[in-house]
Amino acid sequence: AVLIPTSTQAALIPTTTSAAVTIPTSPSTTSSLPTVDPAHLPHLPNPSLTPGDVLDVTPADICVPGYSSKMRNVTEAVKNQVYQEYGITTHQPYEYEVDHLISLELGGSNSVKNLWPEPYAGDWNARVKDKLENKLHDLVCAGSLDLHTAQQAIATDWMAAYLKYLGQP
Repeated sequence: AVLIPTSTQAALIPTTTSAAVTIPTSPSTTSSLPTVDPAHLPHLPNPSLTPGDVLDVTPADICVPGYSSKMRNVTEAVKNQVYQEYGITTHQPYEYEVDHLISLELGGSNSVKNLWPEPYAGDWNARVKDKLENKLHDLVCAGSLDLHTAQQAIATDWMAAYLKYLGQP
């Protein structure tokens, strides 16, 4: 697995396995993303709890129909761990989705390092992020966007990536 650094983290983050590849953050990777006014942001993943984590995959792997459903395996125990780490002791049904920061469609892992309680409420919500995940997957599979670039964009600031690739929600 590979950790994806966020804008508040160091340029290189140690990988979780010896076979993993570290993805560096370069100014060119994030500087082309639009900015989102922090006053309008909903609950975002805490980068120390959810830095992002990916599997060692290629576009050929993730572009096979059914790949993400085959890879999806987040148990209730893991979901409860995510809620606990974020200090959420109670919540209503459909208030949050324990979501992958880097989606399975982009090679994201089921590791707790890649999961966070994403709200369904607000303008920037789980359903909006799903649209970005699908768009980035389509671009990667069409050969129009590098997989690592897509992973970095969604892990660094998924809302800015949404504005760049889809415009306003």
